[in-house]
Amino acid sequence: MDTDSLQPGAGKTERQLRQDLCVAGRWLYERGHIVACDGNLSVRLDDQRILTTPTCMNKGALSTGDLVVTDLHGHLLEGHRKASSELAMHLLFYRTRPDVRAVCHAHPPTATGFAVAGRSLDQALLPEVIVGLGQIPLVKYGTPGTPELSAALEPYVQHYDAMLLANHGAVTCGPDLLTAFFRMETIEHCAKITLAAEMAGTPTLLSSREVAKLMAARARYHVLAPPGGGAELPVTSDSAGDGDHVRLTRSELDALIDEAVRKDRSRS
Repeated sequence: MDTDSLQPGAGKTERQLRQDLCVAGRWLYERGHIVACDGNLSVRLDDQRILTTPTCMNKGALSTGDLVVTDLHGHLLEGHRKASSELAMHLLFYRTRPDVRAVCHAHPPTATGFAVAGRSLDQALLPEVIVGLGQIPLVKYGTPGTPELSAALEPYVQHYDAMLLANHGAVTCGPDLLTAFFRMETIEHCAKITLAAEMAGTPTLLSSREVAKLMAARARYHVLAPPGGGAELPVTSDSAGDGDHVRLTRSELDALIDEAVRKDRSRS
């Protein structure tokens, strides 16, 4: 088995998933998204069991035997180490979203800087981010490792696949571990580009019609929206030059998407 690869898809054995968690932890550490004993990862083994990283260990230097298995209430089932102190955050995803099979929590520096500054990544700047994630909201602060954090997250879990955590870091989920990892990379990449654009000048936001076309293209890229259907849309700029920001409602977006689809069909 290649010990430095991480493949997409479900249906893996527990042995493969254990190896995947070790690889993902190493990737997070090597890319600087975590340091020391920061961060945590987990995957769903089945309807009742979760495989997760342990607390107080560097996630870039894990072996498969370091991982622990818990139930959906956090009770230890297998393993000689203690589960992550942030396990409750992971379990919230698994209990409320059957589509989620992996959760990734890290502290990517630039994105965490936005979270510390009290800023979400909600502007319509990058097509790839809009197609893949819509927007990345900021979840209000809750003390890590306590029910406060889960309570703060709960309103967002059904509606978003990637979130910033105020004064803390970021969390992503996905149908497999590779997708959750990629979403964490996307958060940091988006934050870096946003910061660079603001340092270079005034970022130019996409219009609501451009956002509608990108959202309509999601199916073409096999991107499934979170099941809640209540995600806010990115902030857009529809003016010629005054920089006004506009927020679309879901019904307004649906109307724009329908219009964009009709125009595309008429051209073809």
